[in-house]
Amino acid sequence: MTLSQLTTTRQVAITKPSNFKEALQLLICLFMVCAVSISYAQEDDTTTDSYEPFSIGAHLKNMHTWHGFVVHPGALFAANLEYNSRNKKFTFGFWGGASFSSVDVKNILTGENESAYYKEFSIYTKYRFSDQFFIEAVSHNNYTGVEERGDKLHYWSYDKTQGYNFVDLNFGYNITPNTLLYLATIINGGSGDYEVQANGDLENSWTHYFEVNSKVWENKTSSLSLFAGGAWSFITDKTFYTTGSGNIINVGATFSKKLTISNYSLPVDVTAMWNPEQEKTVLQLDITLF
Repeated sequence: MTLSQLTTTRQVAITKPSNFKEALQLLICLFMVCAVSISYAQEDDTTTDSYEPFSIGAHLKNMHTWHGFVVHPGALFAANLEYNSRNKKFTFGFWGGASFSSVDVKNILTGENESAYYKEFSIYTKYRFSDQFFIEAVSHNNYTGVEERGDKLHYWSYDKTQGYNFVDLNFGYNITPNTLLYLATIINGGSGDYEVQANGDLENSWTHYFEVNSKVWENKTSSLSLFAGGAWSFITDKTFYTTGSGNIINVGATFSKKLTISNYSLPVDVTAMWNPEQEKTVLQLDITLF
């Protein structure tokens, strides 16, 4: 989710989710519950081993980038909670972040700038068919500045005009152990992922994002990966990520290193990212605390 989308003035009234969307959300929730239940049913209670179904993680970052965009330009803390099946094929989890600094958001009622801290609570699930191929779905919920700009916060609302909720369906395939092909599609449009037609109708763009990521060097404690990604839409003249129907938006490299402090290993990633369309270049620091 881009900051520009978060600060855009909304001209369309916010509506409650339709019955179809509510039914779809219920089906997704039931699927996730059933998948977890099945995974537990398959466990052998008589077996004692080191399997732990639940795990947590925490990151400290100087900024947050996503598919070539700077989602938040300041330092933030991020955490995740996830469940993994014993066979490691199924994953379901929550990811969230909160910033230490704020951005300015214009209030649509007063016209004044308000300070808003980055806030996100997203849901994700993944299924690995093999070591090479996986499918995942993510419900992104970046609600930075929603209330500050004068909108009412509805966590389960996917109204495209609110500008903070959208779902994408993603596929990943490792053509080699070190090279990943990744395709993401924003389903049925999304927040800001639409084009205004001549008659005022909103046409969903169904944005596609494709990325190639390859590890080109590594030793015992470090590695270097290169990546390049682009976005396009077959339907509209704009996408969620671009002002035109398609462009290269994410080029760069990530250097990963495990720092040893006493008996503690601290993974650190530094990513140099360039967005050719926006002519924006940033250096992101990501420290995995645990």
